[in-house]
Amino acid sequence: MQYNVTTPTEYINALENDWRLEKLQAIRKIIKSKAPDYIEGIQYKMLGYSDDKGLVFSLNAQKDYVSFYVGDTKKVDPSGELLMGINQGKGCIRFKKSTNIHHTHIDEFIERAVDLRKQGVDIGC
Repeated sequence: MQYNVTTPTEYINALENDWRLEKLQAIRKIIKSKAPDYIEGIQYKMLGYSDDKGLVFSLNAQKDYVSFYVGDTKKVDPSGELLMGINQGKGCIRFKKSTNIHHTHIDEFIERAVDLRKQGVDIGC
């Protein structure tokens, strides 16, 4: 889904108060703790997280899941151990209603992505 907003606060306020908001806020909190220097803004009509080199992550509430865009997941987690059991595409991790974020390793995945980015490793598609 796309939201015609200009700030992260407007984005959050535009969401329905349901499970998607809860999951999005949980992932958002992890991003802020693992990448405190990243700037949160709106890019491509969703939440975007940028460093001095540009956009690194995006986060969006869809109809049936919350999507977390990271570039190429295999570059961050080649063995798939950190994303095991989570629905994903090449660059999108999908958190469905039944996904318990606290029982995943998404915090470790985000931390690894941030570390790789700091080392200059290309994690994009």
